[in-house]
Amino acid sequence: MVRGEQAVDQDRIIYLDNNATTMVAPEVLGAMQPFFCERYGNASSMHRFGGDVRHDIDEARANVAHLIGATPEEIVFTSCGTESDNTAVVGTLRANPDKRHIVTSKVEHPAIRGLCQYLTRERYEVTEVPVNRQGELDLDFLADSIRPDTALVSVMWANNETGVIFPVGEVAEIAHANGVVFHTDAVQAVGRIPINLAETPVDLLSLSGHKIHAPKGIGVLYVRRGTKFAPFIIGGHQERNRRGGTENTASIVGLGKAAELAAERIVDENTRVKTLRDTLEERILASAPDCFVNGARDERLPNTSNISFEYVEGEAILLKLDQLGVCASSGSACTSGSLEPSHVMRAMGVPFTAAHGSIRFSLSVYNTEEEISFVADHVPDIITELRAISPYGRK
Repeated sequence: MVRGEQAVDQDRIIYLDNNATTMVAPEVLGAMQPFFCERYGNASSMHRFGGDVRHDIDEARANVAHLIGATPEEIVFTSCGTESDNTAVVGTLRANPDKRHIVTSKVEHPAIRGLCQYLTRERYEVTEVPVNRQGELDLDFLADSIRPDTALVSVMWANNETGVIFPVGEVAEIAHANGVVFHTDAVQAVGRIPINLAETPVDLLSLSGHKIHAPKGIGVLYVRRGTKFAPFIIGGHQERNRRGGTENTASIVGLGKAAELAAERIVDENTRVKTLRDTLEERILASAPDCFVNGARDERLPNTSNISFEYVEGEAILLKLDQLGVCASSGSACTSGSLEPSHVMRAMGVPFTAAHGSIRFSLSVYNTEEEISFVADHVPDIITELRAISPYGRK
């Protein structure tokens, strides 16, 4: 029996899966509410009732721009991070029809990786840059992969499974030295580490609201002024003719408020939250044998820890944690019915006996010391219990 299991509060949830999604901040919900039943006008209307909403959208756009060091005119609201990623890639290809080669990494989110796999069936060529055992990008391989027909380099700012941060400034410089557009999926990075696009030469950047305590269904594509780009969704003049469709005003306002809060909390994210992450990690590593952290320990997001536990299944660990009211996620795809470890673990060369037992803990500013202590107390006992019945056996 897991230590203290009988005393577990069945109604308490300890949420350590913030890289999957985040709670909508109370301040965000409050900012959104008037736009459902009181200020519900269409911002594109000629009448004042709708037109007044335009000012709120403009304010939200300015808040998002401030968070990433952009200008409001460079912000395009979308429905999610996946749409932003797809728009960046397809919009660039449409704007450069003679170029049919893309460079990306082996550890991208499916929003990029899946799209690139689809594009290979449309007679595009894709080169995937490898990573080392620490999840770090091979920049020499990347530079050598760029060809005269390369339309786009797309590399994530931070990996969603390990939190490893890529040197996007260097990647952008490599791309630009070869006359190639650079896009970064920054969905996990925005709001967790400082980003200043006035200093980092990114052409296109994707972010998602529900990763920074805004609602699901709202995202952003940053398009640097002067970047060649063709709209992905066509049918209206909205977003300066860059994305057709009636504005999702309530969610846009919510994202604007979330961006404002994220800017205020960036120090807390990189101090207190980082300390909580390190405490959880250190206590688990000290108490549970045969486990290790996946990815570089220094250059990673302050909220993310991916730990592999050898000789056990990640799915079994998650089920045990769930019984305690703890939400985390597996670095393995086994929860979706696949027997294969995640593509990130495979790309990093994590041993099979450990790749299946990788667990991602991702924190937020709402987590507490008490919650982290509870999880650190119980994880080692869960691992001991599962190893005793593991089909892999402990070697």
